[in-house]
Amino acid sequence: MRVPTTGPTRKSAPLRRKTVGKASASSRVSAAGSARNIQDTTSILGIPPEEMTEKVRTAIMMLMSEVDSMRKDLELAHRKISDLEKLADQDSLLAISNRRAFVREMTRMISYSQRYGINSSLVYLDLNDLKVINDTYGHKAGDAALSHLASIIVQNLRDSDIIGRLGGDEFGIILPKASEKAAKIKAQSLIDTVTKNPMDWKGKKIILKVAYGVHPLMGNESADQALDQADQNMYAHKKELKKE
Repeated sequence: MRVPTTGPTRKSAPLRRKTVGKASASSRVSAAGSARNIQDTTSILGIPPEEMTEKVRTAIMMLMSEVDSMRKDLELAHRKISDLEKLADQDSLLAISNRRAFVREMTRMISYSQRYGINSSLVYLDLNDLKVINDTYGHKAGDAALSHLASIIVQNLRDSDIIGRLGGDEFGIILPKASEKAAKIKAQSLIDTVTKNPMDWKGKKIILKVAYGVHPLMGNESADQALDQADQNMYAHKKELKKE
């Protein structure tokens, strides 16, 4: 709503002069700042004061503007690269590492174990009956089962532990500075937690069954060899579950 003026119109003149004065002060501050920047730049470039013509001043201002624009573009490019790297390392379905990133971290852990003689362990997990879940309830239910399992695992790991999806219904966990015995205890604890927390799918409780295999990372083999051995141990555990 517009408020009517109650006093004589001549009283508004000082207000306009004050506004102009403030704008002029602001302009003087900005000009002073630009002048200091130009002075600093010319000092760095070694331009004598007597050669500081208006054309040179304008050229320096344009150069400074272009440099600032390039700096902003470079910062934006670095942020985009960082985001792309994160996307490249993340699984397409779950908010955990994909196989490529997981194998890279495992290779580093193997090298660390070899160099310092500190053993770590690999846990290989397999979600049983995922095909049955897909066929019975649909692929969205299967995706939900994978997400449910990954969420429980992440919530029950240390900050130093590393989890990744190896593909399909298989997951890998790196437990730094954990012996094979400690890794087996941890793997069984994770499975017990999964069993106690069934997935809720449209009002139906679905208990997920998981098999595991453990293999120590002692630094005398490649990441692929360690994964193959852990995979074999996982299938041995799966056979035992079927007998029960």
